[in-house]
Amino acid sequence: MSVHKEIKKVTTHILQEMKNRGEKISMLTAYDYSMAKIIDKAGIDVILVGDSASNVMAGYETTLPITLDEMIYHAKSVVRAVDRALVVVDLPFGTYQSNSKEALSSAIRIMKETGAGAVKLEGGMESEESIKRILSAGIPIMGHLGLTPQSINKFGTYAVRAKDDEEASRLVEDAYLLQELGCFAIVLEKIPASLTSRISEIKIPIIGIGAGAADGQVLVMHDMLGITQEFSPRFLRRYADLDAVITSAVTNYISDVKSGDFPNEQEQY
Repeated sequence: MSVHKEIKKVTTHILQEMKNRGEKISMLTAYDYSMAKIIDKAGIDVILVGDSASNVMAGYETTLPITLDEMIYHAKSVVRAVDRALVVVDLPFGTYQSNSKEALSSAIRIMKETGAGAVKLEGGMESEESIKRILSAGIPIMGHLGLTPQSINKFGTYAVRAKDDEEASRLVEDAYLLQELGCFAIVLEKIPASLTSRISEIKIPIIGIGAGAADGQVLVMHDMLGITQEFSPRFLRRYADLDAVITSAVTNYISDVKSGDFPNEQEQY
């Protein structure tokens, strides 16, 4: 029997066991109680309360504006809904870069105030001190390498990362560093699939997004459900077209209200 079906609560240890057995890890984002409850009931392994909430929930162009307080609000809503999945929360931009004491304080607030199982942060060597300090407090960390959206102003583009040998070598070094420091898993975003296959040889689970085959995959829920339509990268597979479903439902509701068909006699007290 697979690890997936056996366990009642996913932990970092369970994810490692899944990698060791060659069982793939499923991961999606969620930001609110209702949607988190649905995807947890469906059997997702990991729920990421991503700073992508800045885009899909708040309407910002980048992940940079979302605050720690806002991330905690979303994470508390998700944790209240979840019975089985491991809930991982992004440390937002400005809460861990260049200041390891602030990084620890931010991570502690997330763990204490939300009840989540782990935090996620971007970067390799440049985030080393923050990672060490957070881990020293017993807080599990998921790393994030490749395209790191919080650094979009430095990159200037959302194009594929690590295509040249120098950047690819640095990324491999960073992956091994994150493992050595004690991160329990790493997200690799938008890098060549051949590079992911090299990095997947490390012991801890690798979760891909636009990075080819890995130990697991993650997508933004609003993208894979077709709620957002303007974002269509090559790596995105849409499993539903909820934009069309919701638009149709609302259009029909408006029509029924305008015509007086809703409510009918059976829908009144």
